[in-house]
Amino acid sequence: MSRKSLPGYDAQSKILADRYESMDFKKVHSWLFPFLPNTRGSALDVGAGSGRDAKGLLDLGFDVVAVEPSAQMRIEGQKRHPEPEILWIDESLPGLDAIVRQGLSFDLILLSAVWMHVSPNDRPRAFRKLVSLLKPAGILAITLRQGPRDPDRPMFDISVEEFEHLARSHGMSILHSSTQGDHLGRSEITWHHLAMKFPDDETGALPLFRHVILKSDKSSTYKLGLLRSISRIADGSQGMGRFIRDDLISIPLGLVGLYWIRLYKPLISANLPQNPNNKGTQGLGFIGESWRHLDLSLLDLRPGMRFSGKVALALHQSIRDAVETIARMPAHYMTFPGTKDPVFNAFRKKPIRRAGYIFLDESYLRSFGEMQIPLHLWKALSRYDAWIEPAIQSEWIRLMESYQDRLDLKKDFSAMIEAMKWSEPRRDVSMVREIARLFLEKDRLFCVWSGKKLTEKTLDIDHCFPWAAWPCDDLWNLFPSNGSVNRNKKDRLPSSKILFKASERMMEWWDVAFSKNENQSIRQRFYVEAKGTLVVDPSQSSDYKNLKIPLDKIFSALSLKRISLKSDQGIEEWDGVH
Repeated sequence: MSRKSLPGYDAQSKILADRYESMDFKKVHSWLFPFLPNTRGSALDVGAGSGRDAKGLLDLGFDVVAVEPSAQMRIEGQKRHPEPEILWIDESLPGLDAIVRQGLSFDLILLSAVWMHVSPNDRPRAFRKLVSLLKPAGILAITLRQGPRDPDRPMFDISVEEFEHLARSHGMSILHSSTQGDHLGRSEITWHHLAMKFPDDETGALPLFRHVILKSDKSSTYKLGLLRSISRIADGSQGMGRFIRDDLISIPLGLVGLYWIRLYKPLISANLPQNPNNKGTQGLGFIGESWRHLDLSLLDLRPGMRFSGKVALALHQSIRDAVETIARMPAHYMTFPGTKDPVFNAFRKKPIRRAGYIFLDESYLRSFGEMQIPLHLWKALSRYDAWIEPAIQSEWIRLMESYQDRLDLKKDFSAMIEAMKWSEPRRDVSMVREIARLFLEKDRLFCVWSGKKLTEKTLDIDHCFPWAAWPCDDLWNLFPSNGSVNRNKKDRLPSSKILFKASERMMEWWDVAFSKNENQSIRQRFYVEAKGTLVVDPSQSSDYKNLKIPLDKIFSALSLKRISLKSDQGIEEWDGVH
């Protein structure tokens, strides 16, 4: 959207909001209702204006994200439609970067009276972004304004044929095309309605991964190790992805190295061969003297942890060795079929170790360099990791079995299965429980869901996002709760209503328990985990060194993650305390 239009919207925000609100949502968009998904799912309202359409979609049962670049229009929209379930975001076409980084996908995307503000040069890019945000079988609905321009809000000419060409070139099926008069009675203005469907994910991501997993030449397990490392990052550390271009994501190379160590450590400990010529650690380039001093639990190998002394030195050198092996071997040889072009490009740097210690935050992990990932592959990994990873594990086990046959080694299938497991947290809430008990002693602890005061007998620690669906012991995901309420919630996802009803209590808990905690390592861990796992504060995405983040930004990121979990995994919702 042309930024030149924003001053006009800011200056006339009240007048324009009054105008939009004078028209009924159902009447304006009656043409669209036959094409709405039966299971409502998630909706993106681009150019949400006064919030009329966002509220209408919410009332229909959608989870709604409202994008509006005009600050004054956002204020008007939130004032007129204060429902906290509508997630407002300051963003615009053609980028929509803040939305893309969240890894969200939508069943419905609505653009009402927006396209005329997108310049012709930006329209191909804008359309690509919209298509990338649609789920398979998702609906893109647009109303195109035709008539004289408004001098106070710069506009560009619109051609229905141009838009239909963009749709067809991206494989979209046009479901509806019609013209209607202006609902405000302006005879010189008409509106053209278009609804189109995205039939399938035709990015080629899944066939490519299948090729890498099953068909590509493998002289070792390294390609599988790299693909699984990136898959785990896309699933659990999405917040560390940074845009380089519209179609390219950068992640810290040190993070890839850290996950690589986490994957290979149990395999090496079990003496399982990783190439067809050498058993155990023989011939593995990333196994040096430092590896032998890497006496750490797998659960310690994650962002937010701090190490000092010999352990810090051993881990730092091990990450360097892993990064060098990754860049030299699998990243170099894992190419697109029929080409020599790498799927993932690795760019190394010489990291500077902090004197006496290392802290596994994004700044440190990015100091090793970066790995660049095509956006469509990153999104496929983040959405379909639950299907991709088992395929990687199965092929990895098959390779190790073939290596054991070649080396005439005795097979231990159970050892292979155990070593291939991803080490999830152990659902350990003991530290958070101890922090909560400090507030119990001061008679200042309340259940985030019910608001009722807690006692030693009623205190429980609840995972906001259910453990069964998404194992995450990050501090931002743990809250004091009444035991009976927690048992009622079970493995369900908080609905948007109950989440926003609890928002002030949740942020107050974060503030007193973590943000203001006297223990520096707890404070740092809270912010590193939030910024690494969630996609926090997209408007300042390059400022990864700043750990102190406004808590409302973390809550907004949590809310968007809720939509993503509901959308991708179909988790049953919990509507709160009765």
